[in-house]
Amino acid sequence: MLLLRTPGVYRPQTDTHLLTGALRAAGVPRGARVLELGTGTGAVAMAAAREGCRVVAVDVSAQAVLTARLNALVRGLPVRVLRGDLFAPVAGQRFDVIVANPPYVAGAVDPASVRGRARAWEAGPTGRALLDRICAEAPHHLTATGTLLLVHSALNGVAATLVSLREAGMRASVVARRREPLGPVMRGRADRLRAQGLLPPGQSYEELVVIRADRVQDAAGAGEDPASENTGGEQRGTCAA
Repeated sequence: MLLLRTPGVYRPQTDTHLLTGALRAAGVPRGARVLELGTGTGAVAMAAAREGCRVVAVDVSAQAVLTARLNALVRGLPVRVLRGDLFAPVAGQRFDVIVANPPYVAGAVDPASVRGRARAWEAGPTGRALLDRICAEAPHHLTATGTLLLVHSALNGVAATLVSLREAGMRASVVARRREPLGPVMRGRADRLRAQGLLPPGQSYEELVVIRADRVQDAAGAGEDPASENTGGEQRGTCAA
């Protein structure tokens, strides 16, 4: 799918395609309310709109908001695109599904100070500046049986994401994986990542993962150990509207 892309907006890559595939596999019903965080070109948001979902997309970048709006307009897809920081533009709203492909590359730069294309990858010292915020805030913006689909690199710590979501009362597991060679940004920081213990010596690839987290009733989640890591088996099913 060819997408318009204004200067400063990162083009969709493997993580985008992995997240889109996980969204389709989730069996989201028509009419479900879907929120995409960090929409960029709007690729994932438009995939949801094609399935008949009611979609809101958010990005902090004015260029990304313009790009996503143009791409949706050209395709005649009803995607509402808002500018703002994560959940700020949708305060008080709840969604059946939240999808997110946040910045996750570890670096020395404060993500809040970044402009341009680097906004798509700069994520603080451990690469979790945005990931941790999403894990903490997403449950408050989901319906009672809502679902979060979140993609990031395994170098950021899969267990940390799973534990955070489970402690927030969600049932979480990895539903998709793909191994990819390190991209240009990661390659340029390989020595620093190894020094931090984030990248094993000699490793020249990263594994991308999509984590699915479902809100569950208290009774359904009783007895589960939020600290136990289950990164295997894929979940399938529909997200309740």
